[in-house]
Amino acid sequence: MTKICVVGLGYVGLPTASLLANRGFQVYGVDVNTHIVETINRGAIHIYEPDLDVLVRAAVNSGNLRATLEPREADVFILAVPTPFQGEHKPDISYIKAATKAIAPYLGADNLVILESTSPVGTTEQIGDWIGELRPDLKRVYIAHCPERVLPGKVLKELVENDRIIGGINPESTAKAVSFYQQFVNGEILATNARTAELAKLTENAFRDVNIAFANELSLICNQLDIDVWQLVELANRHPRVNILQPGPGVGGHCIAVDPWFIVDSAPEQARLIRVAREVNDHKPEHVVSQVQAAASKLKQPVIACLGLSYKANIDDLRESPALEIVKALAKQQTEEIWVVEPHIQQLPATLAQLGNVTLVPLEVALPKADILVLLVDHQDFINLDRQLIEGKTAIDTRGIWH
Repeated sequence: MTKICVVGLGYVGLPTASLLANRGFQVYGVDVNTHIVETINRGAIHIYEPDLDVLVRAAVNSGNLRATLEPREADVFILAVPTPFQGEHKPDISYIKAATKAIAPYLGADNLVILESTSPVGTTEQIGDWIGELRPDLKRVYIAHCPERVLPGKVLKELVENDRIIGGINPESTAKAVSFYQQFVNGEILATNARTAELAKLTENAFRDVNIAFANELSLICNQLDIDVWQLVELANRHPRVNILQPGPGVGGHCIAVDPWFIVDSAPEQARLIRVAREVNDHKPEHVVSQVQAAASKLKQPVIACLGLSYKANIDDLRESPALEIVKALAKQQTEEIWVVEPHIQQLPATLAQLGNVTLVPLEVALPKADILVLLVDHQDFINLDRQLIEGKTAIDTRGIWH
């Protein structure tokens, strides 16, 4: 297993491909986007992740990493493509199917196909069915699921150090995949079957989502009862067996905001708590918008500055970001210009830029002139802010950092 083909060069695929290349594997990185392929082959990157630029440059310069538009023959094929929604919270596995079709002509006997994309239960088995239809001549192909479990901002470290769950469509596939990951993962390798591996990843994110929903629901209750939620959580957490998370403006990212719906789709009658938690967290941005509107109604033509757009602190990732949804909703409902401060991006995303009344400004521009400050992301820049600079302004702190 020395030649690797990684399909999908995004937030998981590119770090994985560059890591393997720097470990001595011959890696072909595949993406349908010509710009991405050309960027990587120059030794550059199209996404931000600490130290990823150094790793990609070294991998390309060594000759061990090459990006292409089409797959190549290999010993191991890793699928790291998106699994978004289609329609109302239904998982879309069309990218996985397309990736399977793309690699099918290049598969050989005894090759290993690994699905790393977070997927609904049964998807890995479905890949086996597709390959059987596309390549009936192949007598044996090993197929397994190994869900990624990395945190943006720490991807390169966690790819190596985190424990990994590996489940094959049969015991032989599991063993083959375990043997592969043992070559570069320092964390413990946890072997199971494909369906359990798929649900394990979904369960991890649903667990987080339910706990965040509890905190967010407490914030709604406290708002209704005129209680400081931050003090409430601090006091309740003094109990030795209580650990309530911090509330926020909603839940974002490509995992926690999405994966629980995969469970609901697979078992709608049984996943009642998971569904309600998702609904609570999906509703939270609306509550924040109503808070801002209530504050704005008390002022004449107020200047509103929203601090943060990313889905979590100190990164540039806007995927499923509640902050983005809040700014978009405010811009659509307010006639006044909305200022956005996001130190980790250079320009507004198209969904905001096309509205016409949203402007990206530096913090030092927004602070003196803003009447209403809406803290949406707990970036370090905002945590370190001199509190005297916000005195006399209406501050809506959805993260509790100015508490």
